[in-house]
Amino acid sequence: MTTIESKKVFMARNLILVLLTLQCSSCTGQVKEKSVNVTTVNEVNTQPLILNQSTTFPQIHTNLNGMVREFVRTMYQDKKGNYWFGTNGNGIIRYDGKTLEKISIEGLRPLKVVYEIVEDKVGNVWFATSTGLVKFDGEKFVIYSTEVGLQKEEIFSICIDKKGLIWVSNGEGVSHFDGEKFTPFILPETKVENPKPMLSDKLVFQFLEDKNGTMWFVTDGNGIFKYNSGEFTHLTTKNGLTDNNVFDILEDKQGNIWIGTFNGGVSKYDGKTYTNFTKDLIIEGLETYNFCEDSKGNIWFTAEGYGVYRYDGTNFTQFTTKDGLTTNVVQSILEDHKGQLWFGTWQGISIYDGQKFMNAKDKEPWTK
Repeated sequence: MTTIESKKVFMARNLILVLLTLQCSSCTGQVKEKSVNVTTVNEVNTQPLILNQSTTFPQIHTNLNGMVREFVRTMYQDKKGNYWFGTNGNGIIRYDGKTLEKISIEGLRPLKVVYEIVEDKVGNVWFATSTGLVKFDGEKFVIYSTEVGLQKEEIFSICIDKKGLIWVSNGEGVSHFDGEKFTPFILPETKVENPKPMLSDKLVFQFLEDKNGTMWFVTDGNGIFKYNSGEFTHLTTKNGLTDNNVFDILEDKQGNIWIGTFNGGVSKYDGKTYTNFTKDLIIEGLETYNFCEDSKGNIWFTAEGYGVYRYDGTNFTQFTTKDGLTTNVVQSILEDHKGQLWFGTWQGISIYDGQKFMNAKDKEPWTK
C-alpha cells in the first residue's frame, strides 16, 4: 500500500470510448408510463457456473455466477439493502438477500448496457441504460423510451435533484423529467478555444447538485457549467481547470469539489482555488474518475491503469494488483451498508474490507 509504479493498460481509453458512444435524449411533451411484466432468471448459489460467456478479458475474480460477460460498470445498494449491478453487456443483475438474479423485462428488447443507478426519496430505483430510462418501484418496472416521448433512447448519466427533478444526458444534450414530461435544458453555446471532445461536444458526462443547490454539468471537451438562479458560470482551463475534457465530479462532506478529467488528472476545488494532485506529482494517472466518499470521509477514485487511490484528508494511498486488486483498471466503486468497498474491474469484482482486497466470493459467497 505504498506508491507503486504500474504499466498503463494501453487498451483502456479505446475501450471506454467505444462503450460511451451515445445517442441524444432531449425532447418535450407529455410522457405516459409504460408498465411491463418482469421475468427473472434466477441464479442461485448452488447452480453451476455459466462457462460459455465469451469475454475479452479473462474473469479472475467473481463475475456474479457467470452472469457478467465483461464487467460491472455501476453498482448500487438501495435503502432496502438490495444490491444492483449494472453491466456492460448483460443488463441488470439484482441480489435481494436470498437470490442472485438477472432481470429480463418482458416486452423490451434485451437491455444491454446500464450506465448509472440512482434512488429517489420514496425508494424508486432508476436506471440510465442503452435502451432508455427505467424505473423500478419495488414491484414493477416502468420504461420511458421513444414510444412514450423520448427522442433518443440511450441515456448515459442521471441525477435526481433536491426538488425531485430527474436530469438525464446523452450525446446531444440534457433533459429533465418532472414525473409528467421531459423538458429540454439548454446549456450555453459558449465554447472553449479549439475544443477536442472525446465523443460529442454536447455530451454531459456527469451531473452534480451541490449543497447550495447549484447544478454542475461536466462536459466532454467544454469544461464545466455551473447553474444557479438562472445564471451560468463557465469553468475552463483559462480559469483553473487542468483539462476541458471532464469525466467525473463529487462534492465531499467538507464542501470541496473533486474533479476527474481525461487528460489532466484529479483536482480539488474549494470554491476559489484548484489543487491538482496529478500535476504536482502526488498521484499518477491522467485519466481519473469513479469518485466515492466512504462513511469514514475517505475519498476514493480510480486512475486508469494505476489502480485506485484513497485520500484520508492528509495523505494519498495507492492500491494496485500488488495489494490484491484484480486489475489496475477499475470501472466502478461502491460502499455497501456493511462498510465494505466493492470494485468492479475488467476482470471481475473485488472487495476491500478495510484491511485487504479479496475476491468478492471469498467475502460474499452469494456472488460466486
